[in-house]
Amino acid sequence: MIGCVIAMEREAELLLDQMEIKKTQHMCGKTVYFGNALGHELVLVVSGVGKVNAAVGASAAVQAGADVLLNFGAAGGLHAGTEVGKIYLIDRAVQYDFDCTQLNGLPVGTLDGETENFLPLFCPALPYEKRALGTGDRFNDSPSDHALLLGLGCDIRDMEGGAIAEVCKYAGVRFASVKAISDVYGSGSTTEQFRENCAFALADLKAELKTILDALE
Repeated sequence: MIGCVIAMEREAELLLDQMEIKKTQHMCGKTVYFGNALGHELVLVVSGVGKVNAAVGASAAVQAGADVLLNFGAAGGLHAGTEVGKIYLIDRAVQYDFDCTQLNGLPVGTLDGETENFLPLFCPALPYEKRALGTGDRFNDSPSDHALLLGLGCDIRDMEGGAIAEVCKYAGVRFASVKAISDVYGSGSTTEQFRENCAFALADLKAELKTILDALE
């Protein structure tokens, strides 16, 4: 069964609007929807924004019986190689605000017990360009954050994907992530871009949901 872990209600509605809901449950403080959509049996969790919420949501989806997790939604591009409205497949993710370098000498984002800072994601056969994701619990236009993300090799940033990847690694569950770009660093305020472009980016993503879900089975 496919488990969808979605941060915001406005993102979840892309699928909920097309979902025959059989039941809802509250698990780990999150609303979990069970049902069918676009020819697939699904469990969907609206997690809330941020890494802890995303990890709790992912755990709830796994507990509900999902054997592959999908995260989709809007995200920010970090350079001109990412375009507003375009959809990208995430092939690896790092938590750029996890930093134990001073203790262990390992690169920023290297989790306890790991030797590499990026975690690989499941990449189904989808016609989207692949990009690397940086996840952190902050939304800003900080030049220092931007330099850190580029230095790590990230193309896109969000506030959930890296945490879901961590849960899935330890749970032994495949994890795929597809992101539509709502804002690009260096093209004006990312906050204003997000407000202006989010609906447009999500509309493009909604049109692709059946293709994405089909590729996960």
